[in-house]
Amino acid sequence: MIYITAFGAINNLGNSLSEIRKTLTRQYCAQHYLVEENNWLLNNQNTWLGKVTADLPNIPSHLSQYTTRNNRLLYGAYLQIQSEIDNAISRYGDKRIAIIIGTSTSGIHEGDMNLKNYLQTHEHLPAFSYNQQELGDPSCFLTALLGLKGPSYTISTACTSSAKAIISGKKLIELGIIDAAIVGGADSLSRMPINGFNALESLSATPCTPFSQNRNGINIGEASALFLLTKDETSNIAILGTGESSDAYHISSPHPEGVGAEKAMQIALDDAKLTINNIGYINLHGTATILNDLAESKAVYRLFNQNLPPCSSTKHLTGHTLGSAAATELAISALLLKQDIYLPQQDFSISPFDETLDKINLVTSSMLLNTPVVMSNSFAFGGNNASLIIGKI
Repeated sequence: MIYITAFGAINNLGNSLSEIRKTLTRQYCAQHYLVEENNWLLNNQNTWLGKVTADLPNIPSHLSQYTTRNNRLLYGAYLQIQSEIDNAISRYGDKRIAIIIGTSTSGIHEGDMNLKNYLQTHEHLPAFSYNQQELGDPSCFLTALLGLKGPSYTISTACTSSAKAIISGKKLIELGIIDAAIVGGADSLSRMPINGFNALESLSATPCTPFSQNRNGINIGEASALFLLTKDETSNIAILGTGESSDAYHISSPHPEGVGAEKAMQIALDDAKLTINNIGYINLHGTATILNDLAESKAVYRLFNQNLPPCSSTKHLTGHTLGSAAATELAISALLLKQDIYLPQQDFSISPFDETLDKINLVTSSMLLNTPVVMSNSFAFGGNNASLIIGKI
């Protein structure tokens, strides 16, 4: 069995697990956590963001070529589990630990700012390095930081990126290729994805409201989360099962019946050797787009039938953190297993539940996790689906 030996996270809810936990004990209204800004969209319209406002740690000076906001987010999550990682390196050696990171933006914000400056001045920004905007840069940064010689790579499959990174680390350990894996994801705010989703008419001009009657799109967020995976039984939280599927229905829209989503969840249940009755809570993908919420509610209702566990999306709290979404939501799920925190509530104060959706068991009042097993869903462009199940042993 593969255990989550340690994990750390940074997002707009907090700069550490303790801060995030404290925030999750408060009200679940998006307007408390998202911020409104007007300097990201090309038309200068306002947009709501899950922005990290706390100070981020600086990249060590000898690794200054890796200085991006994305890597600073990643570094902040790493510092939270540095001692556990150091112990793993000492125990397993530098060749037996993998680094696998999911991202969709990497340092493209720095590339964007450099290009903007170059068009105005014909000079590159002094701190800009081309490698900063490469998708592999986050993994390269951590590898250079730790001096590791094991497998190191980045996965970029849009909103399932960090789920795929976690699954990959788990499989490499199971195959005996490595003994430990540092996995997770990081994504920072940048104009490219924000304007891209706006061009797709998928960006909400107000705080997003998953599964609501008036939902009309996502809010972009930024975050990082890192997990140290090992076979060390000293941890009591394990990755019980994982599932992946690809329905390839459309380049940017999910299958309308949620066929691939249902398949990924079923594969995860089978991998964990669990039934639908064993799931205590589902952290839904729940983007607040018309099509995603429709497809996911159908898939969950069809699979779980009359045994619907409590479920909710947390994207109205953090925003959609893109390549880091799966890792961010798995960190929240792991916190639910470690701490006595009420399950995240779906917020219908702005807009009521969409009665045309299948009646899944959305959390709308104070409720604790009764069964210590959590499923976390992530669904991406191209019908790229992933489902993770973690539980307390």
